[in-house]
Amino acid sequence: METHKHIVRLDNVSKIYHQGKIEVRAVDALNLEIDQGDFCTLCGPSGSGKTTVLNMIGGLDIPSEGHVYLEDSNLATLGRAALSRLRRDRIGFVFQAYNLIPVMTAYENAEFVLRLQGVPEHQCRERVMKILQEVGLEELAHRRPDEMSGGQQQRVAIARAIVTNPAVVLADEPTANVDSVTADALLDLMQKLNKEDGITFLFSTHDQRVMDRARRIIHLRDGKIETDDVRTPE
Repeated sequence: METHKHIVRLDNVSKIYHQGKIEVRAVDALNLEIDQGDFCTLCGPSGSGKTTVLNMIGGLDIPSEGHVYLEDSNLATLGRAALSRLRRDRIGFVFQAYNLIPVMTAYENAEFVLRLQGVPEHQCRERVMKILQEVGLEELAHRRPDEMSGGQQQRVAIARAIVTNPAVVLADEPTANVDSVTADALLDLMQKLNKEDGITFLFSTHDQRVMDRARRIIHLRDGKIETDDVRTPE
């Protein structure tokens, strides 16, 4: 019998903000499991909790209640240094604003996390050039972000996210700032990486094109799961 390994698990997780005397539950007692190899979206209206969930999974935000697990690690038990290492080594981030370092080339941006990991230079070069080739940017390796289109910058962000072979890639509205042709090309790329390399993707999105590609759609409303559908993508 085939078994599935949970990459991410949220146990009764809430995120509470206080606005004066008003308590706002951005995420409300959420239970969620993401399996290895998932290509999954969190969708819902603004304020439904999508980005907050993504940030808590990525260790960028701390739950008010409950626990977040990545692989076998309970994020709440990790010190600051251990959490930073976990984010560096096991999580790939793709943001809608790209978040590239402007003074670095595409190659240097993709290489940056490997350097932080202490990977030897020759291994860095081999891995980075392989990934840049995979995302179609081998010829643009020495261009800085301001010398690339939005779609090319997002490809660099994807390369940076996957070059460390993370457990999961968290993508927050990755198609928001690109045109429809570029968005489709980026989604083609991420689907290819998911299918051929087994990389787990979890998206936060309003984009119907992303939802059409997903194998699992989790719809949030008011910080709770409204529906959780496994489907055959178009």
